[in-house]
Amino acid sequence: MTMTVTLYLLTLVLPLATILIVFGIRAHASVQQAKARAANDEAWRKLAESASAAQSQIVTSLAAMEASLADVRARMAAVETILKAVE
Repeated sequence: MTMTVTLYLLTLVLPLATILIVFGIRAHASVQQAKARAANDEAWRKLAESASAAQSQIVTSLAAMEASLADVRARMAAVETILKAVE
């Protein structure tokens, strides 16, 4: 039984093509994974920036509340002094 040229070439080319396709798919998957990782890193960076901005706003609000509380305490002390003087 003799092997035809076409069959011979198919037996050589198909395994090599399969190997090339597998490597191509793996390379494509690696590229997609790298893109997804970069997008995820970008999302985490934006989240960190927004958390930092929120934290600075909280610090500002806390400082304003502390100032208001100090004012209320001063007024309360003045009212207590007046009430003690009235007794």
